[in-house]
Amino acid sequence: MSRKIRIVEVGPRDGLQNEKAVLDPAVRADLVRRLEAAGARRIEAVSFVHPKYVPQMAGAEEVMAALPTDDGRSRIGLVLNARGYDRALTTAVDEVNVSVAATDGFGLKNQGLDRAGQQAMLEEIIARRHNAAPGEAAPSLSVTVSCVWGCPFDGEVSDDQVADVVGRIAALGVEEIGLADTIGVGDPWSVSRKIAAARKAAPDAVLRLHFHDTRNTGLANAYAAVEAGVDVLDASVGGIGGCPFAPGATGNIATEDLVYMLERAGFDTGYDLDALIETARWIGEKIGRPAPSALSRAGGWPKG
Repeated sequence: MSRKIRIVEVGPRDGLQNEKAVLDPAVRADLVRRLEAAGARRIEAVSFVHPKYVPQMAGAEEVMAALPTDDGRSRIGLVLNARGYDRALTTAVDEVNVSVAATDGFGLKNQGLDRAGQQAMLEEIIARRHNAAPGEAAPSLSVTVSCVWGCPFDGEVSDDQVADVVGRIAALGVEEIGLADTIGVGDPWSVSRKIAAARKAAPDAVLRLHFHDTRNTGLANAYAAVEAGVDVLDASVGGIGGCPFAPGATGNIATEDLVYMLERAGFDTGYDLDALIETARWIGEKIGRPAPSALSRAGGWPKG
């Protein structure tokens, strides 16, 4: 196959934010460089959240300052509110990813805002972008909707609820919208339904899918997304990660496991699998536990 699947590496942010180990900004910048050497072209490098709530993400500005610029890579900074957006603008991030929730319960726990408040926050950020001074450069912007398949506080999330949130985001002119299974409760069939609902609500937007492997369905869900025509997927090296505000939410799907599945089938990801496996083992040493991914244990196939 010649079809390209773009994998957004989220290990330095979503991967590390739920680990017990708190790594120095220099180590996190090293992780970004290693992942980019392994083929990551687009990488969620930092999160502009208050260190009181997520100490693993402290020093985002230091991480960005330690990375080379103008090298053809896109570094993403996650923001939860306008204050985070202001911080992002003081750095060299190439893209801002704004997180909103599909439910009131998770939005209040994660950001202190219900769905209406999050929509207003997003509208404020986009208005400020439109009102920027002439010649003032701003990073590109995407939005990720969390808890699309289920919420730890509000329970099941319907297709109509997802379509409503996605439609409101698309109406603001957002070109890429991520659908996230934050607590890992999705299945391949519901993936197909949620994608169809989102496409109907936002026919012109690029959809990016973000899966967690909490209940061992992550790769099956990624397969369903690819079969439904999605070309952009998030993944975390080593399968590390989770959400500190979602009880029981374990790691993301592992970048190396996803790359292996796709490349084995003939898709093009642009990643170096051996370098990814080496990086997964390296970050496992740094966080004090073996990375949970399958390939960090078994290696690739055929053996080199």
